[in-house]
Amino acid sequence: MRMTARPQNVHQARLLRLLRDEGPRSRAELGDVVRLSRSKLAVELDRLVELGLVEGAGLAASRGGRRSGIVRLSPRLRFVAFDIGATSIDVAVTDGELEVLGHVNEPCDVRQGATAVLDRALDLLGKLRDQGLIDGQVHGTGIGVPGPVSFRDGMPVVPPIMPGWDRFPVRDAIGQELGCPVLVDNDVNLMALGELTSGVARSVDDFLLVKIGTGIGCGIVVDGSIYRGVSGSAGDIGHIRVDDGGPVCACGNAGCLEAYFGGAALARDATAAAASGESAHLAALLETHGELTGEHVSLAAAAGDPASVRIIREGGRHVGQVLAGLVSFFNPGLVIIAGGVAGLGHTLLAEIRSVVYRRSAPLATGNLPIVLSELAGAAGVVGGARLISDHVFSTA
Repeated sequence: MRMTARPQNVHQARLLRLLRDEGPRSRAELGDVVRLSRSKLAVELDRLVELGLVEGAGLAASRGGRRSGIVRLSPRLRFVAFDIGATSIDVAVTDGELEVLGHVNEPCDVRQGATAVLDRALDLLGKLRDQGLIDGQVHGTGIGVPGPVSFRDGMPVVPPIMPGWDRFPVRDAIGQELGCPVLVDNDVNLMALGELTSGVARSVDDFLLVKIGTGIGCGIVVDGSIYRGVSGSAGDIGHIRVDDGGPVCACGNAGCLEAYFGGAALARDATAAAASGESAHLAALLETHGELTGEHVSLAAAAGDPASVRIIREGGRHVGQVLAGLVSFFNPGLVIIAGGVAGLGHTLLAEIRSVVYRRSAPLATGNLPIVLSELAGAAGVVGGARLISDHVFSTA
């Protein structure tokens, strides 16, 4: 495996992150921020130039005296992100400043198994490479998967909806294939990092991101960093029990939140409404498409179908129940609702807000925005690039 150039001390790591987060800066500006002497700063920057991580970019405006040189991250830096969902794959390439240079996605069933899905992800990366977006080395890859992950070992652990993935060495397999550092995390954690990097959470250090899709999960950000818990399973809110007598969940327990409002539950309730005659609109969609999804419920609700609006509101109420407890416990500065089912939009959001604001402690909700993600399908890949760049731009 080719070794990716890495900073050699904390000063170099800090300089790289500053240039990533704030863009090109003059040497004088960098010296003001990192509080290094001019000579020490020059040594550190010159070493980063030698490593191929930064380069000069002309001269800054004069601050009175000799003009300072501008420094930027090397334009040849490339990070790759794989966001593997239950029913789709997104692959993106970014530069060192995490600007997405190319992004492709396609439907894919994660139940095909690790080898087939990862091979497909590599094929999609090949398309981006063919577009000339990677000219040489990949400097790091961040991968998200829709299940519990041992972050330390870089592999899924007993993922409920991912047969054939248990303890598959995702990190090592992709690292060997691409010749670069690789990190693997739960897909919801990557979405939270994406929001922190370029979404609605850019100025918030403590927040929750709730992904409602095939499953339901929660990314927890504390003081600007992902909180994963002792073993990596923090945020698995889809299996918090709502009602002991509720429907059976894919995990084998009864009454989980996911069994009420995950993708399969939404399809189940919509199909029941169509079959019972409660919704002529859903019945027509079922006849046309052969099956119903959350997107169909959204379309029917937008057309004024009362059964679809009811399904969305009931699901939002259950999500709000669980979220109200989390808000009282965690006291976040922001809650973001994301994922495929979040496409149900403002009807869903209004119900969640209503329950949370009514049930949570007033001190916790007095100034708490609950909003929809604005990054759509890009949150996961941006977060994957952020995750691996944090690693590469460190001395760890």
